[in-house]
Amino acid sequence: MLKKLILISGLLLLPFQINAQIIPPALGKTNLNSWFAFGVNQKLDTLKVGGWKSTTYMGIGTISHKHQSNPFKDIGIGVINQEFYHNFAPNWQYSLALSYRQQYLFAEEVPFEKTKQAYKQEFRWYGRFSYTLKLNKLTITPTFRQEIIKYFTPNYENHIESWRLRSRFRLKFAFPLTSDNSHQLIAYSEQLFSTSQHSKTKKWDKFEYADSRFAIYYSLSPLKHSFTYNFGYMHNLIGSKNTFSGHYIALDIIWKNPFG
Repeated sequence: MLKKLILISGLLLLPFQINAQIIPPALGKTNLNSWFAFGVNQKLDTLKVGGWKSTTYMGIGTISHKHQSNPFKDIGIGVINQEFYHNFAPNWQYSLALSYRQQYLFAEEVPFEKTKQAYKQEFRWYGRFSYTLKLNKLTITPTFRQEIIKYFTPNYENHIESWRLRSRFRLKFAFPLTSDNSHQLIAYSEQLFSTSQHSKTKKWDKFEYADSRFAIYYSLSPLKHSFTYNFGYMHNLIGSKNTFSGHYIALDIIWKNPFG
């Protein structure tokens, strides 16, 4: 199935600008994880300021399990994501997106083999609003993102968790390290709240806090070519009682405006 994801992503990498890093998806109670993503983005109109932009990316996440430290131990997830952005007013932006994800499922004890189901499929629709505030060199961007998520088994039957509604509140801080903005330091803080419907009971859980994600990135955008390289670390803090921490090292590469 992973080969299919790579093939499909190649077909989807059409002329699509991204305004941020491709933050790793959280993979639950894992230990040390890695994330790599490649994205293509491009302006879709000729406006110098604002207008439409589009981003397509493919990402692969690998994981280690309890008491393990190899972040490349097992493939944990494959992601294909398409998002369209529009600046509809000064400093304001909204976007609409569709995402397909295939997350692999493992036993919680040694030898951490794949479960009988092997993986779950996820279709995600989301929209978000962002506002950009500049304070001297520092840029602060608060974002609200609302998601609708549907889960399936490999045979497209309902997963144990059938639906999820999730709200995400993020603050992004960007600080340039050079006058031309080719080197930047970027930090995120994001809190997530959700409710789920279970396939057997059809009942919804209480809408409540789920987890927090804190990330810091070094971003390099050489002026002589059209690629941006983002190197980062994310800490995923799960739950409000008996919390669990997941750790992610990340690299993403963005190809900007390859079609002019």
